[in-house]
Amino acid sequence: MKPVNLAGHLGEPLRRPVRLAVVGAGARGSAYAELAAARPDRAAIVAVAEPSAPRREAFATRHGLGRDVYADWRELARRPRLADAVIVATQDADHQGPVEAFAALGYDLLLEKPMAPAEEGCEAIAAAVRGAGVAAVVCHVMRYTPYTRRLVELVRAGTIGEIVSVQHLEPIGFYHFAHSYVRGNWRRSDESSSLLLAKSCHDIDWLGHVIGRPVRRVSSFGSRSHFRPERRPDGAAQRCLECPVEPRCAYSAPRMYLAGLREPGSSKEYFARVAAGQPAVLTEESVLASLADGPYGRCVYACDNDVVDHQVVNLEYEGGATASFTLTAFTPKEDRRSRIFGTAGQLAGDGRTIEHYDFDTERTEVIDTGRATGHGGGDAGLITAFVDALHGGRPELVVSGVEESLASHRVVFAAERARLRGTVETPVSPGTPAVPG
Repeated sequence: MKPVNLAGHLGEPLRRPVRLAVVGAGARGSAYAELAAARPDRAAIVAVAEPSAPRREAFATRHGLGRDVYADWRELARRPRLADAVIVATQDADHQGPVEAFAALGYDLLLEKPMAPAEEGCEAIAAAVRGAGVAAVVCHVMRYTPYTRRLVELVRAGTIGEIVSVQHLEPIGFYHFAHSYVRGNWRRSDESSSLLLAKSCHDIDWLGHVIGRPVRRVSSFGSRSHFRPERRPDGAAQRCLECPVEPRCAYSAPRMYLAGLREPGSSKEYFARVAAGQPAVLTEESVLASLADGPYGRCVYACDNDVVDHQVVNLEYEGGATASFTLTAFTPKEDRRSRIFGTAGQLAGDGRTIEHYDFDTERTEVIDTGRATGHGGGDAGLITAFVDALHGGRPELVVSGVEESLASHRVVFAAERARLRGTVETPVSPGTPAVPG
């Protein structure tokens, strides 16, 4: 893979920690900052820009920040350069402005995915990075998990011969989907993006990383089949707290969010905190108050959502290999599952364990890559790679540069065009002729 450009740091190891500024101190920005700050010999958080006063103040206190605390990223951009790199973790629609501004100022960048909600924005971000000659690493954390690293090692070593086809499943989970994509911030494509981009640009990127070839053609099918007004049970109310059907509804908001109080450290606790407005102390009273009049207390059949709840994407890669990808709401919340079919064997994985079946010996070897938190260890793997690459001038550590991410984003946009038009599409860069379907 072509190394990511690390601008002035390439070949020039730093003799001090990498100085990081954070733009957007929500869940992702705060998590990345925490991981970086856990290695004070390699990284230091020196500034934050965050419009929410409570989040901004909590972040500044957590990292001991003094004067370099801003409500708007533009204020930070107007300051003399005070960091080596900027972590851009704003809302998806607000990525382009900070990237263009900080790239022009010579900052290296860590950019949360997706790059932007529209293809034009992604192209503009990549152009800004190219023009400035800085490093821009996109947070495709699935590339950095111990599981993926081991899987890619096996594939590149020819363990299963040449890849012929791949099956990949993203089981979103019924209550996760209800929280984020029916009641939550990613429920509408006009306010955020398509489900495929918001949830599974990771997966399209991961497939390309594992297969190691560009996509030639793509088709896709999917719809919003269940979370619709006509699916609403007889007698159901607008809100769960006043609904006679709620006790026997799988999508009961009180059941899901109150479970967060009983399951500390779980995804349900995280969802409950989001629903309750991120209180300092999560209580039953704060949860129920939010469900009484907030968006997370709505009936899932009476929301203003429009994103699909299931989708399949079919991909053909250069050389003829194919992949089928399924994302669906209608599963337990569990790890992604994949099968990679090669000319000499098969690899089957679940995010932790890899089963290698060899055609020659007809034997199965089971490889346990270990359990890790934070997207299977991907969050920590990404931050470690980014910081160490900048600190030590080692571009080979980062494997999700802006050009790689732009290529996989183009596939996502092509898949959405294919779904909406009922066509076979080709992801191409501007000015490149399309491959005939």
